[in-house]
Amino acid sequence: MHERYAGQWYQTLTFKQRTSRLLPSGKWSVQTWWEAMKLPGKLRIDFDPVSAGNGVLYARDSQFVVQNGRALRGDPGINPLLLLGFDVYAAPVAYTTARLRREGFDLTRVNETTFQGRPVIVVGARKGDYDRKQFWVDAERLLFVRMLEPTPRDTSKMQDIRFTGYERRGGGWIAPRVEIWTEGKLVFYEDYDDIRVDVPLDDALFVPSRWKTTKHWTTGAAR
Repeated sequence: MHERYAGQWYQTLTFKQRTSRLLPSGKWSVQTWWEAMKLPGKLRIDFDPVSAGNGVLYARDSQFVVQNGRALRGDPGINPLLLLGFDVYAAPVAYTTARLRREGFDLTRVNETTFQGRPVIVVGARKGDYDRKQFWVDAERLLFVRMLEPTPRDTSKMQDIRFTGYERRGGGWIAPRVEIWTEGKLVFYEDYDDIRVDVPLDDALFVPSRWKTTKHWTTGAAR
């Protein structure tokens, strides 16, 4: 994956995200998120309205929850979708493999199958095993398309995360729709709009203590 796009993949990305979550009542909750990433390893999510200063930040192999412009806490951890969908193309191979192993993927288990009519490479499980943490890669384009992992609240169930509808952006690709399925039911999805690559992003955007004092990419001014 890295070799295919080395030196071509975009280094920064911003987009507006429509986030839809299925509630226990059967109704859908819809929110707007504004996201910016700087590869490798930096992802900032601002919840609408941006001026409120609420969101989540992934940086320095940690996750920070931000409220009213202040980081409430920071916990060790990465976003595996950031790693597999984006970082893998920009970061050294050793960087990616070390974090994948830390996330619980068995990189010695590899098989081939098809997904949505296309050949894929499966990493993390033997053929026919869908109960083990694993990720799927399109065999021709070498793009991340699927991840199976235990659900956060009930590890006896598996959730199925899919990157769909890939589009060319610069020298790389982006899937403008992300879906999460549980027990055959769509429970969460994201739709991206206003997608921009290789835009200038201030490094301070990814510093928790400077959440509200740094020039924001959506306005060009501090918020």
